[in-house]
Amino acid sequence: MRRLLRPVLGAATAVLATLACTTSASPAAAADAPYDVLVFSRTAGFRHDSIPAGIQAVRDLGAANAFTVTATEDPTRFTTANLAKYEAVVFLNTTGDVLDPTQQAAFEAYIAAGGGFVGVHSAADTEYDWPFYGNLVGAWFASHPAIQQATVRVEDRAHAATAHLPRGWVRTDEWYNYRTNARSTAHVLADLDESSYSGGSMAGDHPHAWCKTYQGGRSFYTGGGHTQASYADAAFRAHLLGGIRYAAGRAKADCRPETGYTPLFDGATTGWSQAGPGGFTNADATLSSYDGMGLYWYSAKQFTNYSLKLDWRLAGDDNSGVFVGFPPSSDPWSAVNNGYEVQIDATDSPDRTTGAVYTFKSADLAARDAALNPPGEWNTYELLVEGERLQVFLNGVKINDFTDTDPARSLAGHIGLQNHGTGDDVSFRNVRIKELGGTPTGNTTVQAEAYSAASGVSPFTKAGANGGQTLGYVDPGDWAAYNGLDLTGVTSLRARVVSGGPGGTLGVRTGSPTGPLIGQVAVPNTGGWTTYADVGTTLTGVPSGPQNLYLTFAGTGSGLFDVDDFTLVRGVASGGTGPVRGLAGKCLDVRNAATADGTQVQLYTCNGTAAQTWTVTPDATVKALGKCLDVSGGGSADGTRVQLWTCNGTGAQNWSAQPDQTLRNPQSGKCLDVAGNSSTDGTPVQLWTCTGAANQRWTLP
Repeated sequence: MRRLLRPVLGAATAVLATLACTTSASPAAAADAPYDVLVFSRTAGFRHDSIPAGIQAVRDLGAANAFTVTATEDPTRFTTANLAKYEAVVFLNTTGDVLDPTQQAAFEAYIAAGGGFVGVHSAADTEYDWPFYGNLVGAWFASHPAIQQATVRVEDRAHAATAHLPRGWVRTDEWYNYRTNARSTAHVLADLDESSYSGGSMAGDHPHAWCKTYQGGRSFYTGGGHTQASYADAAFRAHLLGGIRYAAGRAKADCRPETGYTPLFDGATTGWSQAGPGGFTNADATLSSYDGMGLYWYSAKQFTNYSLKLDWRLAGDDNSGVFVGFPPSSDPWSAVNNGYEVQIDATDSPDRTTGAVYTFKSADLAARDAALNPPGEWNTYELLVEGERLQVFLNGVKINDFTDTDPARSLAGHIGLQNHGTGDDVSFRNVRIKELGGTPTGNTTVQAEAYSAASGVSPFTKAGANGGQTLGYVDPGDWAAYNGLDLTGVTSLRARVVSGGPGGTLGVRTGSPTGPLIGQVAVPNTGGWTTYADVGTTLTGVPSGPQNLYLTFAGTGSGLFDVDDFTLVRGVASGGTGPVRGLAGKCLDVRNAATADGTQVQLYTCNGTAAQTWTVTPDATVKALGKCLDVSGGGSADGTRVQLWTCNGTGAQNWSAQPDQTLRNPQSGKCLDVAGNSSTDGTPVQLWTCTGAANQRWTLP
């Protein structure tokens, strides 16, 4: 977003318009720089009668799209010098052994130098004794049923080869079964619906088109293209063109293998809410912005450690962004003021351009420019959040690495898509998330007016309120529900309240308005309806994991108090045996499970071994493998090594668990810290000035 003077926002929420599911025309894309393509169609087995039609189709595509085409069946063209002339090589319905070892070596060198490969149909029925080639293609042919109609399910609607297609692409062709499933090594663009035809043998997971990077080069494969009619079909031609453009490096895409993601938006808008003016239309499983400045946010759940992927497209020089780490609120400026925005606007200044964490950290502009598709074409973001570290990937290339050090903010929270304003046109597709697990760290703040359900109360616009509103009109017997809050590790609740009335009691329950009471606190008259105060209570019997939390209200009279927001405070456990979890949900680990004095202690993926099993005594020792967590030499300088050492009762081995989840060495007054705020396996821990940041927060057994 561009920072503008804050407008006065209306209280009404714009309704998401749902339109007929039709494929909308794409904005015009920038022309590619000219390039050269070699089409190779030699056969040493079955020969497809569609080869001439395929060659002509590629020639036609080249004439219309700025690339020259050389067609050959001469394997002697596979020399290092000759292949260097081409940005992409198309294996068009090749079969059998078509290259000798010298020619194979030249082609391997071509790929290693950044060349592109396109495999069409029986390119998967080629060179079975050449492992490099099998890995490059992604899978070898196994069998096929008779030619028939089937439904191709398009999984990736951002790649140049598939962005133009409907989600269900019905066509007639010869449908290959493969010896292995390409999904584990390639990014699947489309698969076959085996229930739509006879003869599929891949147990319902049947990749049909995919892309990948391999040993320095790029590979695209499509199982279509057996029939002559395929090459006269405009949709298939566009599919083939997108694959060629990707292989030639003209269209950028995230072609890393992708599994384990859950859709947040793929046509259905369940769980989403509009904050502020404007909104998004929804057609063809595509969100398209109108007006603003508003935010379409996923209100059903907050996220802590996760990989968020989504596809976006700008029509021209437009502006938008993806927000992470903000509390629930009907005010889009709450996300601006409390969260972080990954910007979408390639022409803005470095700290607020595409890939920047808006006003906090610029993207790597050279890497960003090399990975970015122009307006009119789709791009893919991955936002990887591990603790308080945010990595931004554009079309599979890392372009930013940001660490949150602001104690008033956190990367944990909600995610949202910005509709910036009239004339700033952005579209989004295929928003999906993979939660990475790990114990939640840090506190969670919730805007009280952003309830999931309520009785009696309603939002009230009030000066001085965080987010501009409070939960008001509180009378005895009223309640408000907040669904899906993760209560793991929560030990207390702190609420910001305001009252010019009689005050009353705020209760905290789970499950229902009459469910178990896990805490309550008296709310006084704070001195007026614009004078805010904090109240808090210890919580007991708190269940772990996502829960429905209820605030209940009691007292005498009416207009008891308003609640501005409340914070779920996570404390640390007070002793026990088990893993000590820290940044990105990883574990405190004794390197190589060694027991020698001076062995480095590090962060590592949790594995349940003895090297990660610690016995913790509050305000005393932390032990593993029979020895103690120790500050080297009893030092106090930032960066002092933390190691394993024979227990000796000195201050170097004394650790105190703090309410902010830090683990402090009282002798030095400093904290156990993950070096560099890095969640990479093997990162050493050290002593460092206490900051309360994510790399100093630990969950003890």
